[in-house]
Amino acid sequence: MKTFLFSVDFEEFFAAERQETFYRTPLPELTERLLDFLRRAGMRCTFFVVGEIAERFPDAVRAIAAEGHELGCHTHSHRPLDEHTPASLREDLLRNLDAVRACAKGPVTGFRAPILSLTRETSWAHGVLADLGFKYSSSVLPARNPLYGWPEFGAAPRLVAGVIEAPVTLARVGPLRAPVGAGTYFRCLPMPLVRRAFDRCARRGEAVVGYFHPYDIDPAQERVMSRGVNGSRLMNALLYVNRRRTLERLESLIAGGFKIRPYSDFLAGH
Repeated sequence: MKTFLFSVDFEEFFAAERQETFYRTPLPELTERLLDFLRRAGMRCTFFVVGEIAERFPDAVRAIAAEGHELGCHTHSHRPLDEHTPASLREDLLRNLDAVRACAKGPVTGFRAPILSLTRETSWAHGVLADLGFKYSSSVLPARNPLYGWPEFGAAPRLVAGVIEAPVTLARVGPLRAPVGAGTYFRCLPMPLVRRAFDRCARRGEAVVGYFHPYDIDPAQERVMSRGVNGSRLMNALLYVNRRRTLERLESLIAGGFKIRPYSDFLAGH
């Protein structure tokens, strides 16, 4: 089976500085567009939800759960792991779990770290996740990166401290390895290259692990500096490229035989 572990990091576009007039991410409208895309495909996926966003937009989270999609945790305050201690992460995740469970019943067993910030230096997070009952995480970028990366981790899902870690899928792009099934990279790279990378994974019997955000389908958003790019103007500019074609590109992969599945369903076999 051609499997795409498409997921949504359910968050706003976080501006680097306070913006009094910043046009905020229209999450209810973008949620409906994402749900309509998945509805038409007849597929379910995983939404990793920021707790503060669940508190602000509970109806959107309820709508996601009502259509059978899996809810996971994306921390409560969207702070990367290197800004936490084990104690502060535990407290943050308990708040995250409370906010998500207030919107929808059912198990919450998955986690994604903000900005894929689970690295060798913050690998203690797996122990915190296990203590809180999480079964899996998809928080590692297994390559060097200007922001966060764990190049020694490897490409395959594996058990760490009792939690399955499913790293983001990388593909060779010139001299670099990039997460072709993820947000900015998926939007910016030539689609023939993306398709070849997906097909290579399928031939090896591997799932493509990727992530998107609601703002990845929002071409109308005002341009401001993101909190997550360390002040890089180039990386910030790329966050806005080709947003109006994101769903069209995803639909072409589904037409090519790729099936979107929730993480918990797929990882249950590991």
